[in-house]
Amino acid sequence: MHGSEHALQTQLHDQWKNLDAAVRNNVKGPLLTAMRNAQQVISHPAAQAAAEVAAVELPFNEWPEFLPTLLDNIRGANYDEPIKVATLDCLGYCCERISFLGGEVDQASTDSMLSAIVDGIGSTRPNRMRHAAAGALKNSLLFAETNMEKQEERSAIMNSLMEATRCEDMNVRIVAYEGIVQVAILYYAKLQEYMTTIYQLTTTTIKEDNEEVAKSAIEFWTSLCEVEQDLIDEEEDCRQRGLQVERPCMRYVDAAMQHLAPYLFDTLTKQDEDPDNDDYNLQMAGQLCLSNVSQTVENNIVPVVMPFVNSKIQDGNWRNRDAAIMAFISILDGPSSDTIGPFVSQSVPVLLKMLDDENIIVRDSAAHCISRICLLHVQFIPPEIFPSLLEALTNKCKEGSAKVASQAATAIFNLASAFSDESGGEDQATNALSRYMQVLLQTLLQLVDRANADSDDSSNLRLAGMEAISELISVSAQDNLQLLSALLPEFITRFEQTSAMPVLNEDDKNAKEQIQGLLCAVIQNLYRKLDKATVLPMTDQVMMLLLGVLQTKNSICHEECFTAISSISDALEGDFVKYMDHFSPLLVAGLKNCSAYQVCIVAVGTVGDISRNIEGAIQPYCDGIMNALVEDLKDSSIHRSVKPPVLSCFGDIAMAIGGGAYTPYFDVSMMMLMQASSTEVPQDDEDLIEYLNLLRESILEAYVGIIQGLRDGNMLEKFEPFVPGIMSFLQKISEDPNRDSYVLSKAVGMLGDLAQTMGAKIKNEINKQFAAKLISDAMSSGDASLVEVAQWASQTLTALVAQP
Repeated sequence: MHGSEHALQTQLHDQWKNLDAAVRNNVKGPLLTAMRNAQQVISHPAAQAAAEVAAVELPFNEWPEFLPTLLDNIRGANYDEPIKVATLDCLGYCCERISFLGGEVDQASTDSMLSAIVDGIGSTRPNRMRHAAAGALKNSLLFAETNMEKQEERSAIMNSLMEATRCEDMNVRIVAYEGIVQVAILYYAKLQEYMTTIYQLTTTTIKEDNEEVAKSAIEFWTSLCEVEQDLIDEEEDCRQRGLQVERPCMRYVDAAMQHLAPYLFDTLTKQDEDPDNDDYNLQMAGQLCLSNVSQTVENNIVPVVMPFVNSKIQDGNWRNRDAAIMAFISILDGPSSDTIGPFVSQSVPVLLKMLDDENIIVRDSAAHCISRICLLHVQFIPPEIFPSLLEALTNKCKEGSAKVASQAATAIFNLASAFSDESGGEDQATNALSRYMQVLLQTLLQLVDRANADSDDSSNLRLAGMEAISELISVSAQDNLQLLSALLPEFITRFEQTSAMPVLNEDDKNAKEQIQGLLCAVIQNLYRKLDKATVLPMTDQVMMLLLGVLQTKNSICHEECFTAISSISDALEGDFVKYMDHFSPLLVAGLKNCSAYQVCIVAVGTVGDISRNIEGAIQPYCDGIMNALVEDLKDSSIHRSVKPPVLSCFGDIAMAIGGGAYTPYFDVSMMMLMQASSTEVPQDDEDLIEYLNLLRESILEAYVGIIQGLRDGNMLEKFEPFVPGIMSFLQKISEDPNRDSYVLSKAVGMLGDLAQTMGAKIKNEINKQFAAKLISDAMSSGDASLVEVAQWASQTLTALVAQP
């Protein structure tokens, strides 16, 4: 549950507590009575309601009738099974809610509740009751923290769960395994004495039980992998920081891997024979688990899996061939490139042949495997195979199976993405894709035009094809620019056709807007690649289409549309101003779109881009823009990620329009920046620490932009009263152990800018120990760009301080 939901729940509970005791009693008594109704339609909702009330009252030692009544329901011979089931549900819900809300119940009550639940899961109880008790115990595990610390009580809980995995009722076995999964997540340090039994239970279940229960048993190992990955990362972090490891990883997965792997290999042969069925099945569970094992044990997985892959990859049974491919996919992400690379090189020729396998499921897996190799290990594709690879992928884009064609398009996308990191980047005269670009683009355009491209097929051909086209455009070299210039009219035509699509229902609307979003992404990349002279004659048409999209309320593609317009402004620079009269109201609407905060963030970025491109010409539109930005900052309900880019945007606008024009906005923007500068977060919350660094980086960017704008307008005196507050902010940054390198760089740059622009007026303010510490920290960072900033700032400060 998110923090906002937690706050709402707490508020509702406070309102309940504020009701008169007599009013509350008039609710509580009937709830306990209703739970004793043998009809589930009455007892079950009553159990949920009673649990919610008890979660509020028990931590305050109120509602003394609650526990005795529930214990009597479970243990009394007078009550039917549905009543016992509802009561166990109530206990489980209650424990879960108390834990979530941070409440505490006296130990005697806790023991009574857990004892009743464990009693209900016993082998002598009816299966329906055992099922309810197993669910209640799973929900109670966080609540049982004190009990789990005591060996005898912990063993009682664990033994009841492990015994329940042998129950003849499938539903009981599934929930029992879900409980064991929760134990692995919550109480990893307590697992050691139970691991042998859990291993025996899970492997027997994977081998012999039905699919649903086997998936639950596999989930234990998948979850254990995730826990151990986190612990291994923590250990590495402690080693790097010279700290003692507080939570050691016991490496259970590494110890069990060799014995567990054959059971997982067997699940990989349990494919669904319907290639279009994407329901989560046993094969998927096994493959996910094997992937997690690979990421946990890394290089150690290779000698365990590769013998299976090599022995089955050309087997006469299609299930074994497919299992071998899926096993290989599982270990592509985990081992180091040096370890897995040689196997990747050997695999590509084999996989290319398997793209033409007689079985469609094998073809799909082979295409998926090639796609993953293009994503993770493209450097190990033998150069002599490259032409054959591209030919095979273009052929597979024409495959009758939408899934195979989609995998092929995704492989092309991943292959293109690998070129974005090549030295030279977009300025390359040519690259390895250049000679194939026309065929690839034509093939992908045919793919997105297929009749089933916009069907509900999960492979989503249109999405895969358009993303591949967009990425190919993005990485194309100079020798393909003529080809790209011919593409722009093609996509304008497609956009016009899409705009004319009828919308008769919500599905039509979503389909139309998804296509428009994909077209926006393509247009964005075309404008990034093509020069101004090429795009200028077509931009009126493009902007008309994009403005039409922005006029559609609640469209899902506004984010992509703003991003495309940013690229257009970058391409046109000052000439973009001709569109501002029509665009600015839609831009302001985007800035005010707080409910769709991602759209708001992108709109803020668009303001920054346009400010840099049209500079002072944005001034007539600044009232509406600045008002919207300030409203965003004042809105306490807005997503916190909006605030950093908004603050940074103040600096962009100030630089664009200069100090004189920025005067009407100066006081309010400085007040907002000062308020944001005082933000504090807990020292142990990594997410909030990351947010604070982002916020401070944006604040410093804004200050720098405002200083430069004021300097250009000869109005620096307006900034002087704020210098002491800014110095206090910089001192706070100098003392923060959680400060990241980006904030340090901006802080050091800020010192240099202040020294350079304010001069002798701030000589005493800046000649302080914290300033020297910031520069020293940057100098010793080992980051070349940071050192360069520090050297400049140091020289600037030294020259200022040396002045008489």
